[in-house]
Amino acid sequence: MNTANTINTIKTTHTNNAAHTMTNSSTINTPPAAAPVDPTAPREAKKGSLAAFKGLVPFLRPYTRQFAMAGVALVVAACATLAIPAAFKQMIDLGFSGTGAKSIKHVDLVFLALFGVATILALATAARFYTVSWLGERVTADIRSAVYRHVVTQSPEFFETTQTGEVLSRITTDTTLIQSVVGTSISMALRNVLLFIGGMVMLFVTSPKLSTIIIALLILTILPIVMFGRRVRKLSRDSQDRIADASAMAGEILNAMPTVQAFTHEKIEAARFSESVEGAFQTAMRRIRARSLLTMIAIVLVFGTIVFVLWLGAHAVLEGAMTGGDLGQFILYASIVAGAIGALSEVMGEAQRAAGATERLLELMAVRSDIQSPSLPQTLPPRAANGAAVSLRDVSFSYPSRPDTAALGHLSLDIRAGETVAVVGPSGAGKTTLFQMLLRFYDPQQGMIRLDGVDITQLDLHTLRDAIGIVPQDTVIFSADAMENIRYGRAGASDEEVIQAARLAAAHEFIERLPQGYKSFLGERGVRLSGGQRQRIAIARALLKNPPLLLLDEATSALDAESERLVQKALEAAMVGRTTIIIAHRLATVQRADRIIVMEDGRIVETGTHTSLVALGGIYANLAALQFHNVHVEH
Repeated sequence: MNTANTINTIKTTHTNNAAHTMTNSSTINTPPAAAPVDPTAPREAKKGSLAAFKGLVPFLRPYTRQFAMAGVALVVAACATLAIPAAFKQMIDLGFSGTGAKSIKHVDLVFLALFGVATILALATAARFYTVSWLGERVTADIRSAVYRHVVTQSPEFFETTQTGEVLSRITTDTTLIQSVVGTSISMALRNVLLFIGGMVMLFVTSPKLSTIIIALLILTILPIVMFGRRVRKLSRDSQDRIADASAMAGEILNAMPTVQAFTHEKIEAARFSESVEGAFQTAMRRIRARSLLTMIAIVLVFGTIVFVLWLGAHAVLEGAMTGGDLGQFILYASIVAGAIGALSEVMGEAQRAAGATERLLELMAVRSDIQSPSLPQTLPPRAANGAAVSLRDVSFSYPSRPDTAALGHLSLDIRAGETVAVVGPSGAGKTTLFQMLLRFYDPQQGMIRLDGVDITQLDLHTLRDAIGIVPQDTVIFSADAMENIRYGRAGASDEEVIQAARLAAAHEFIERLPQGYKSFLGERGVRLSGGQRQRIAIARALLKNPPLLLLDEATSALDAESERLVQKALEAAMVGRTTIIIAHRLATVQRADRIIVMEDGRIVETGTHTSLVALGGIYANLAALQFHNVHVEH
């Protein structure tokens, strides 16, 4: 009997989890997140009901023809496998029982037939493997694309309560489990069901008595193996969890090496990682010991069953109750049945894990953003030469994670086309929230926001956001060259337009000095650039986009004097011919604004020019006194 197949009952399938890489892809500062999701959640796809696979039907339906082709190849391969023991019976009974040329000729014919069956089996198996592997890869690619396409349309509220690492795990780890089911497990399950049914039929055709005995013994043998196998699977999951712990720790520390080294924590962190790795090793050793014991038990029980049935069969041959060919055929069919049982056991375990992964993915796909484009969107009026008018009427808003705290309270504000308005105030005053409302990352619980007289909730989201450019405080630089990073502002822009935007943003000179100029790779998150250079890349993006409304979020807050001078010059160029709203803590950058809005606790408390607000003696005057006094002391 093929013991390797039988021992498949104890195998467990491991799937390494994707590293939880947290990447900041937002363009503006987001509010503090809600309670984080359990970071252990994505490590191991939970087992679920097989009914969850119904959710995959829309992804499988387009490939009905390929599934039919795989089914035909599967049936042919199963029939060829079941024909082999019958050929061996013929060879033993008719070829070895006689002598002379006739017997030799019969043996030759049987071996030719065996070779023909093996050829058919090989062709059908290869066709099945290719088709189902293609299906697995194709369906998985479709699912990943669909999930990612769905996730990127979610509002910031979704990312407030969902870790980026969890989403990445679902797109990678969970889809990999589904790929194994579609590309392997379904085919293996159907193949082994056919082999099991066909093998059982042929066992009873060959010897009903021995068939009854071996089935009873196999049941008694498999039950303890399955029970102990659950323990092995649990230890396997624990081992993977410990490995994930070590990987997550390493990723976190490697991303914070300057801080680790600045506080001289190298030895401490190395010791922590070693402790984590040692824990993973000890867990792995418990799994290895349990699996070794299980393998020993399985081999003893399976071979004991085989030897006992062979002993009974040998006596039956000696007594003339069955032929040698019948015994050989019986052993081969028993091997096929046992192998099918072992494979089905493994497939069921993997299918349950994949069902859990499918449930997680379908949960993700079921999430619907509250921020949607209207079914019949309005259009913006033709663009004015000097920008866009903005109007807020009695706008109130609280973040979903802090429903009892008003981020904006009954805010009303009118900004004329072409006007430059600065927004200042202490941290938590609602300045960044104002930007998020204008971009419609959130909708207010009360009030209305208009752009050029049109309610922004009645605009298509792309129309609204195409009309707004933003230069954030923390510029996001993508892992691409300088040309593509600027072209992110307008995907269809030509190289000449990109270069012109870079010139206006005072970025052309430093880009030209890079090793490959505009084709220079800027490093992950722009590590090859200074803060001022990253800001000028962001300004170039906004200029390339050429929006009527420009939002500047602390664009010069973290720059040295020289970088600030260059960025300020670029910003002045960017503000020409458009409406501009500036958030700034450094009041020196907003003194030239047409109007300054002072916010506190989500409300506008002061409005005016720099001179009038200083004369008013309120919040702005206090901020100005503190900042300019500090500047005087520093000098």
